[in-house]
Amino acid sequence: MGQINKTKIHQPLLSWFGRAARDLPFRGTHDPYRIWLSEMMLQQTQVRTVIPYYERFLKKLPTIQALAKAQLDTVLKLWQGLGYYTRAKNLHKAARLIIEKHDGEFPRTFEAILALPGIGRYTAGAIGSIAFGLRKPVLDGNVIRVLCRWYAVEGNPADAKTREKLWRIAEELLPIKNCGDWNQAMMELGAEICTPKNPRCTECPVRRFCEAFKKGVQDVLPLRKKGKKIPHYTVAVAVLFDSKGRLLIDKRRVEGFLGGLWELPGGKKQKNETLKHAVEREVHEETGLCVRAGKKLCVVKHVYSHFAVTLHTYLCSPVYGNA
Repeated sequence: MGQINKTKIHQPLLSWFGRAARDLPFRGTHDPYRIWLSEMMLQQTQVRTVIPYYERFLKKLPTIQALAKAQLDTVLKLWQGLGYYTRAKNLHKAARLIIEKHDGEFPRTFEAILALPGIGRYTAGAIGSIAFGLRKPVLDGNVIRVLCRWYAVEGNPADAKTREKLWRIAEELLPIKNCGDWNQAMMELGAEICTPKNPRCTECPVRRFCEAFKKGVQDVLPLRKKGKKIPHYTVAVAVLFDSKGRLLIDKRRVEGFLGGLWELPGGKKQKNETLKHAVEREVHEETGLCVRAGKKLCVVKHVYSHFAVTLHTYLCSPVYGNA
C-alpha cells in the first residue's frame, strides 16, 4: 500500500469541493442540531430521499428543545417512510438527554457526542468536525470506497482488520485545519465521482494520487463479500371495522422491531395453516378478538434490510358469542 503526500492532495480536493459541491440544505451550516439531524437521516438513505424529510422535520421541530418536548408519535410520524425507525427513536431520546445533562446545548467534545444514543464513531466525527472543527475523521460508505481506491486496499472493508486500517488512514490524512470541509469533500467525491460503479476517473481532481486508477483496478475495488440470502416470511393481516366505521390498528411494542409504530393486526403464517386461519389466530392472540377472515383485499411485497415479507390482507368481520 502506497503513501499519499497530504500536503499535495489537500488543496486540489478542497478546491474541487469548493466549486463543485452540491447545494444541499444541510450544507454551509455549523448548527450541530441540523448537522446531527441530516447525518441521522442519511444513514442507509439516499440524499434525494432525505431532503424533503429533513426540511419538513425542521419546519415542525426547528430546535433541540422542540424535539425534546415532542411526543415520540410526532417524531415517528415525521420520520414515516424513511425506514430504520430506531434512528428516530434515538434522535428523540438523545434530545431529551441533551436537555437533561447538557443544559440544552449540543455537546462539543467527541467523547460526549459519541455517548449520545444512536451515535457511532462516524456520526460523532461528522458532527464534531463540521460543527465544531474537531480533528476527527469520518468513514462512511463513500469514504471507504475512496480510500480503498486511493490506496488499492485489497482487504474487504467489512472485515474488522481492514476497517480499522481504513480508520487509521482517514485519521492520518486529516489536515491541521478545515477538517469538516475535508471530510465533506471526501464524502462528496465518493458520492459524485468515485461512485460504486463506473467511477468518473477522468473528472477526478485527485486521480494522480489514486493507486487503483494507476493499476486500472478501480472497478473491482473495494472488494465485496457475496450477499447472504435473506429469509422470507408470509404474513396475513386483518382489515377490521367496527359499527362506527373505525379501523382497528395495533401499536407495536416500543422495544421491538419497528417499535412504537402502528400496524394492522396479524402476523406470520405458520407451517401447515391457511392464510385465513393465520390471520384469525394472530388477531385473537394480539387483541383477544375473534374474527372471521373474508375477502382477500390485496397482496403487498416488501424487502427490509435483513428479511422480506409477502403480506396478505383480508377483510375480516367480528365473531360474537359462540358463532
